Amino acid sequence: MRSSCTCVCEYINPISTKTHFIILMHPKEYKKEKKGTGHITNLQLENSEIIVGVDFTNNNRVNEILANEKNTAFLLYPGNDNFNLSTKKNEEINSFMGENPHIFILDATWPCARKMLKLSKNLQKLKRVSFDNEIKSKFIFKQQPESLCLSTIESVHTVLNLLKKSGLEQSDTNNFLVPFEKMIAFQLEYLLNPDSKHYRAAENKEVLLKTKYKKNKVRNTIFEQEKM
Repeated sequence: MRSSCTCVCEYINPISTKTHFIILMHPKEYKKEKKGTGHITNLQLENSEIIVGVDFTNNNRVNEILANEKNTAFLLYPGNDNFNLSTKKNEEINSFMGENPHIFILDATWPCARKMLKLSKNLQKLKRVSFDNEIKSKFIFKQQPESLCLSTIESVHTVLNLLKKSGLEQSDTNNFLVPFEKMIAFQLEYLLNPDSKHYRAAENKEVLLKTKYKKNKVRNTIFEQEKM
């Protein structure tokens, strides 16, 4: 889906996981084939799938997963009362996640993700998992409400490492972010190429780095307790 000079296919190295990841992708994200991290996440995970939509209340595939008694389903979403993978003991994580864990991920901008959850009655009923993040996103071209907000692929990478630490996962995640990092490198090279129509002069290079974040409180409602 990208031009040959910026293709990242050679860096795709799918890993096998016990956990099944369901990427619930907003239609607007689905159109971003060239730089959407949800697509790359799906390519990097053998045990994953993408479901496109906004309201998943009556989505047949989502409800099929939820109705399967063999599955334990969770929603990866920030919140104070979530099951925090960063702070729980290994045995607690293994007991909580179960034998056949399924993690739903909202792949959208933060305002769109909030809307997806507000509309999807079935997702609201799910147990939620989260993690403590202390790193800044490498997705320097996409504005986030806070500096510690991560892209879909970075979030999944963090979750996998925490599950691996607990013994639930065994896959090697060392190269999981390589396609994502290559995509960013290609984009940066393009923006700094004088022959590019989107070329940015050397004195304006700092605008490429995401060091300033939106102050509008409306964009920070993702971290507030939802009122369904």
